[in-house]
Amino acid sequence: MQKLSRLLCLVGSAALVASLFVPLWRIDLDAPQYPEGLALQIYPHKLGGDVEIINGLNHYIGMRTLHAEDFIEFTVLPYIIIFFAALVLLAAVVGRKKLLYFVFGFFVLFGVVAMIDFWRWEYEYGHNLDPNAAIIVPGMAYQPPLIGFKQLLNFGAYSIPDAGGWLFVGCGLLLLGAVISEFRSAKKLAKVPIMVLVFLSASALMSCTSGKPEPIKLHTDKCDFCKMTIADGRFAAELITEKGRVYKFDDVSCMIEYAVANPQHKAKALWVTQYDRPGGFIQAEQAAYVKSEELKSPMRGNLAAFSDADAAKQLAAQFEQAEILSWKAITGK
Repeated sequence: MQKLSRLLCLVGSAALVASLFVPLWRIDLDAPQYPEGLALQIYPHKLGGDVEIINGLNHYIGMRTLHAEDFIEFTVLPYIIIFFAALVLLAAVVGRKKLLYFVFGFFVLFGVVAMIDFWRWEYEYGHNLDPNAAIIVPGMAYQPPLIGFKQLLNFGAYSIPDAGGWLFVGCGLLLLGAVISEFRSAKKLAKVPIMVLVFLSASALMSCTSGKPEPIKLHTDKCDFCKMTIADGRFAAELITEKGRVYKFDDVSCMIEYAVANPQHKAKALWVTQYDRPGGFIQAEQAAYVKSEELKSPMRGNLAAFSDADAAKQLAAQFEQAEILSWKAITGK
């Protein structure tokens, strides 16, 4: 193995050791009655966060309470992590390509099995409900998402890797970089820098939380600020949080006011629909806006967004009084 490959393995082994001391995964719960949210943190050996509060809520809907001693995973997982850390370190010390390939494949297999086991755990807790629970909604299950966002009654549930989970992902990418390093002699990879390939792999991994907007269903979706049904796609907007939840609005002004009133929902992306192409989105910061009382948007924000400044000028020319504004001019940010 090359020196670079050995170095990548050494760093990967250290990342796995570090993951023993921080949460691997977290499930965040947001609801109006808990404005600061609730968090369930999953460590290699225990549960953390707002466990007791979540257990109290689970009792009302018939879910079993969560106790670390009920999960064999908390007993064996620390040893599994230590085993893989030692195995990756061994690959670095021995320097055999075949051992590296075996470790990488074994590590990926473990990741797949671990996610399947996590899904099974979520399924059992979300579906095996007490028939005598205080709150029973026919046909309702409470399985959190494996990753991403899911609405559960009035709670928004986010399932995302925590620090330890990202250390695991980082180790996998470092091992991938080492494998690519050893394959560089192949014609297709010989001229491609290793870190470029690792970066592309990381980008593909993160694409599931890229902050892309969702289509708005007119006359069905409701504005998350004013609660009115979205009926005019020309003025709609969406706020996507860092956790991946999408909030929809019937007016740009509603999105701005919602963001101010709910700073805990940190925005990853803000999108507005194009006035001249309803259903087509553009990032709020990149749009040119026409503001005129004659626009008469649903909540009287009276802002029309355009991807093209010339198109904005053409609309503004149709009104007696109109301004062309940037996002910074509208929000002061």
